[in-house]
Amino acid sequence: MTLNKMFSRGWFCAVLCMILLFGNSAYSQSRNRYVTKYQETAIALMNETGIPASVILGIAMLESGMGTSKNARLLHNHFGIVGSNKLHKKKGVTYRSRYREFASDDASFQYFAKMVMKKRYYSKMKGDAKYKDWLKHMNNSGYSAAGREWERRVGGMISRYKLYKLDEQMAYSKK
Repeated sequence: MTLNKMFSRGWFCAVLCMILLFGNSAYSQSRNRYVTKYQETAIALMNETGIPASVILGIAMLESGMGTSKNARLLHNHFGIVGSNKLHKKKGVTYRSRYREFASDDASFQYFAKMVMKKRYYSKMKGDAKYKDWLKHMNNSGYSAAGREWERRVGGMISRYKLYKLDEQMAYSKK
């Protein structure tokens, strides 16, 4: 092997390592920004509805790609909620979507909470901070077409980013 080949491979490895390091750092920053931006909204909804903030934020993080998906950016839809939108009427937007458009990010979070509150399991679960139980009930009620995989991925988000710590602030009292 020539010195030239070793040198070029070394540079290739160094560049690849830097890309992975900075890419992971950018992902981490994206996650931190997302959690920081929406944790107060999730906590307020938790205390208002009894749905754990970890569940609200974990689902939003997964469904919106931590706020980077086109649905989150263009439609303020952080939960993959299907419905009508007016993207086709906006000048310069060529993206088409079957997902609902919301006036704001907060409106998306509010709608999600109201949707969960209408489910049969809600009255039994409200005020309970066990996020795994919430995800199981949501999955069993057909929240996501991905089934157990969705439950595993959201649970992984909650666990990996320690979102369950937000649930310690639950002030909701069962009524």
